[in-house]
Amino acid sequence: MKKSLMRLGVSPANVKRAAIAMYEAEINAVIHGGGGVAVVSVSPTEVKIEIIDQGPGIPDIDQAMVAGFSTAPDTAREMGFGAGMGLPNIKKNVDSLNIDSKPAVGTTVTMTVHFN
Repeated sequence: MKKSLMRLGVSPANVKRAAIAMYEAEINAVIHGGGGVAVVSVSPTEVKIEIIDQGPGIPDIDQAMVAGFSTAPDTAREMGFGAGMGLPNIKKNVDSLNIDSKPAVGTTVTMTVHFN
């Protein structure tokens, strides 16, 4: 995605914001959802990124948005992940964020970065 946005002439600042948000969401999908699918749509004014997993879902989205809160397993923490900054970092870097999560069904994180 990063290289594609750069080829399209998106500003480096907006490429960086989108890349950070996508990375954080991908890591969350791997750690908590057992993997997932990324869908990226680009228009002349924005990039929309959806990360979809079929994991256990997020029981309390408000709590998960609190910096430092994490339910990451020890195996993820041993690799340097699970600091509880994924969702807060996503929110800080996007213009809109929607999290749709259902227990035992999975989570879809939809992020949009507008090109200024």
